[in-house]
Amino acid sequence: MTDRPLVRMTGIGKRFGGVHACRDIDLTVNAGEVHALLGENGAGKSTLINVLSGVINEHDGTIEVDGEPVSFAGPADAQRAGIATIHQELDLVAGLSIAENMFLGREPRTRLGTVDLRRMRRQAEAHLRTLGADLDPRRLVGSLRVGEQQLVEIGRALSLRARVLIMDEPTAALADAEVERLFATIAELRRAGVGIVYISHRMAEIELIADRVTVLRNGTVAGTVDPRVASRDDIIHLMVGRSVDALFGEGRNEPGDVLLDVRGFAVTPRRPVPGRTEPAGVDLTVRSGEIVGLAGLMGAGRTELLETLFGAGGSGRHSGQVTIDDRPYRPGGPRAALARGVAFVPEDRRGAGLMLEHSVADNVVLSALKSLTTLGLVRRPLLRRTVAEQLTTLAVKAASPSIPVATLSGGNQQKVVFAKQLLMRPRLLLLDEPTRGVDIGAKAEIYHLLHRLADSGMAILLASSELPELLSLCDRVVVLHRGRTVAVLPRASATQQAILAAANGDDVKESR
Repeated sequence: MTDRPLVRMTGIGKRFGGVHACRDIDLTVNAGEVHALLGENGAGKSTLINVLSGVINEHDGTIEVDGEPVSFAGPADAQRAGIATIHQELDLVAGLSIAENMFLGREPRTRLGTVDLRRMRRQAEAHLRTLGADLDPRRLVGSLRVGEQQLVEIGRALSLRARVLIMDEPTAALADAEVERLFATIAELRRAGVGIVYISHRMAEIELIADRVTVLRNGTVAGTVDPRVASRDDIIHLMVGRSVDALFGEGRNEPGDVLLDVRGFAVTPRRPVPGRTEPAGVDLTVRSGEIVGLAGLMGAGRTELLETLFGAGGSGRHSGQVTIDDRPYRPGGPRAALARGVAFVPEDRRGAGLMLEHSVADNVVLSALKSLTTLGLVRRPLLRRTVAEQLTTLAVKAASPSIPVATLSGGNQQKVVFAKQLLMRPRLLLLDEPTRGVDIGAKAEIYHLLHRLADSGMAILLASSELPELLSLCDRVVVLHRGRTVAVLPRASATQQAILAAANGDDVKESR
């Protein structure tokens, strides 16, 4: 890192109506520096990076690049100034290939002026290889899992050869091995003098790679600290204005009887889908009142297993045995799963968990409308009372139940997804990356919610790419590798090293 500023933002302010999203914010990014930007959802991070990336062009304050004042009319201006952004909500075209997405609007041309597909694919493949991603650049982005799409988004930003790279939650959907490869790429970029603005809710990442940390709270700078000197508690206190003790919650009651039992479960798809890893020999149990974690590298089959158990996976022949309450269970679709007391919170809350253009209330009651109707007519007072109870129970912060759910922060959107599923009163809750992209305050609230649900007797099967989350929350961790169970580690003996060894296919002794 050098003390040479690549970007200097001074007195940045932005108001939306009567609300100050940002107020008098200063931020400097030096060459070869990883400058972490932290804060709860709604603290002003997104507004600030939208100003820097040219998405917002009317604002207070000034921006300098290499000491020269600049004014961005749009993102293209920012890119020409050497500023590239990897947004948390992926901005990819599902119907185009990886290579086409990576070079959209910047396609290499032949001497005749046509798109040079061969060169474009070759360059895309090189950027993916840098990230350790074994993906065919001809594949349609719509066929990729969220984590793979994240790698494409990162590869696209790298292809811009930016001097300042803004990374907004770049590891949110990546497993630990992919995160390590990304960090190696960040180290190479730092050595090349690239300045990086790094936004993440994962404190361990910040401590590992950040040179400086600027914390925003309520649209202003709460402080800028050296993460090698300031403690984690110090940084959290700056973020939330209070100490966050016992983030992962309290001890719990002893689990009850086995609710979900899976033995030798496998799926032979009718039409194999590139990139999907179907269950190929899964063994696990989940007791009532127990939280069981699913670990594994990207492509291990965690998401596919949860989708299949909920009846939302691809069609194909099932083998092995699955029972719920000692009764055979054959996933036959979400409606049948809900009828058996199985609910599912998907990884992609915006794409699969919510109807973004509809109200908060509509989203909460979507799965339970039948119970709120009489003779085909919705009982409005009951609906309003039900929605109010769910929003209060889950501490959802919304100006009104009638506002579009898309206007809520990521953490509150995730709570709405929980509210919708919990309204069905499930006995088994399947969770895929339940805290992806939410701030530390909302994350703590979700952890405490899961403890309460487990204490009430609910069985929870939770997939997460955050190993500290799994180790702290779960009674046992089931490790998948290529669709198979390769280890079942009890809480007392589960470690990050043991999980990673099993996830990489090393021989690990199983323990029930």
